[in-house]
Amino acid sequence: MTIKETRAYKYAKWCCRQSNKKVGKYVKLQAKAWLKIADGKHNTAYVSEKSVNKIGNLLKLIVHPDLMCPMYDGIEDYAWFLIVAVFCTRRREDNRRFYTTALLEICRKNFKTFNSAVIFIIGMLTEPRFSRFFSVAPDYKLSSELRLAVRKIIKVSPLLADRFKINRDMITCLLNDIEYMPLAYSNDGMDGRLANIFLADEAGALDSYPVEAMRSSQITIRNKLGIIISTQYPNDNNVMIDEVDIAKKILDGLLPEKEDVFALLYEPDDEITKEWETNDFVIYQSNPVAVNNPEIFKSIKDLRTMAILYENKRENFLCKHCNIMYKGLGVEGFVDIQKVQKCKRQEDDAWWAGRRVWLGLDLSQTDDNTAVAMVTEEDGVFYAKVWGFVPRDRIGFKTNKENVDYAKLIKSGCCFSCGDEVIDYGAVENFIFALEIEYEVEIMQCGYDRYNAISTVQKLESQEIECVEIKQHSSVLHMPTKLLKESILSGHFCYDENRLLEINFQNARCTEDTNLNKYVNKKKSAGKVDMVVALINALYLCQQEVLYGHMDFVVQTT
Repeated sequence: MTIKETRAYKYAKWCCRQSNKKVGKYVKLQAKAWLKIADGKHNTAYVSEKSVNKIGNLLKLIVHPDLMCPMYDGIEDYAWFLIVAVFCTRRREDNRRFYTTALLEICRKNFKTFNSAVIFIIGMLTEPRFSRFFSVAPDYKLSSELRLAVRKIIKVSPLLADRFKINRDMITCLLNDIEYMPLAYSNDGMDGRLANIFLADEAGALDSYPVEAMRSSQITIRNKLGIIISTQYPNDNNVMIDEVDIAKKILDGLLPEKEDVFALLYEPDDEITKEWETNDFVIYQSNPVAVNNPEIFKSIKDLRTMAILYENKRENFLCKHCNIMYKGLGVEGFVDIQKVQKCKRQEDDAWWAGRRVWLGLDLSQTDDNTAVAMVTEEDGVFYAKVWGFVPRDRIGFKTNKENVDYAKLIKSGCCFSCGDEVIDYGAVENFIFALEIEYEVEIMQCGYDRYNAISTVQKLESQEIECVEIKQHSSVLHMPTKLLKESILSGHFCYDENRLLEINFQNARCTEDTNLNKYVNKKKSAGKVDMVVALINALYLCQQEVLYGHMDFVVQTT
């Protein structure tokens, strides 16, 4: 069987159809990225046809316990895609597994635990001798569900039954002495385990410790794999949120150096999330099994009807059957990063000479990022240049925590290191003082958030830079936030090339107050947004000048 004949390849091609609205943006992006590898167009990875046929033959030997047919015919299309991608995508240089993390965000009743069991059985039949497998979950009951699913499949498969030993706390493959043990976060310590392959189930109910402990155990493993699976949970502090955020940055092209994550994120696109009561594509995009199973689709629609009628059923339906965080319905992504990137232009410092500019400042906390934005307007287009500042001695820590290569970004000129453990505000102030000379611009005003800014503002004003406090209230920030988004979408915004600014845009989340005012909320955002906040502060001042300073340019305000 060739790669293009597999259900995995055909499913990926189906996902990528431009007219296909039954899969969301990020599933399409992952399918597109993998197809590049499968078609032999990737420099460092390929899909092994030998491995594809090996996996296919194994799936023919394994029996589906509910359908009583070969697993080859019984598993879902998305499961085929996941299995082939994980086990058959290889590095050209040494033939090791290309993906070291497999991330599956999927709703209930899409057979996620069952398909994880299939993956574990394949792994136990193909990995090197004496490998160790672990599953981690919030409690023992959840952790045992995977063990029970593995046991069930083994028991109904005649060719497997005699080749596995099943105990209460462990399953052993007798062919190669590979052991699988379920662990419960509530009962078991995670440190000291040596996991060739691990699975974190219901990761939305876990903090970062179990996953980090498993990954730490894999440092010396040559061919490691971590599988992280969950539905959405109604909280904003769990390891799944972090993993999804990293995966989205990879798929959006913001972390080009990190390609070892395979992510199937079955969640509805932002633009249809608020249409969950009426738009069936919300169901399809979060429930791949419902696409080809009318009974499951009808069952989910029935649950939707009840969630519309009864408030107390809404949270469970949206979280578990639509992958929408109910408590975050008032929170949305600011603007599609791909739309932002269309506004990028090459740096041309000479272009700024002779222009009037408005500055925005976000000083943040002393041990965190600080940002300075410079904005001007010409012929109805807003132009921006933004810089970031990070504490020098925290670069390594921040790189690991945020999955952002700050050293590389500093080298590219996106940001600067200053201070040791804390930001050197003096360096930021001197940077601002030098802007007029370095770029030959005229600074009209500098907008700032009062937090941590009083001392810096006094120094700026002593050098005759007019500073304007911008209250960080929704009623104040709504207009510049709206203007920035509309300018991006209409092509009336340009920014000097800056990878860190793009990451900030991807992190940004908007909150809507009771008066329908929207603003970028630092607390609700997925990571650092200081550069976007500084940009909005600068744009606020520029907007005031455009609106009230002269009349040859009109801004749409409604």
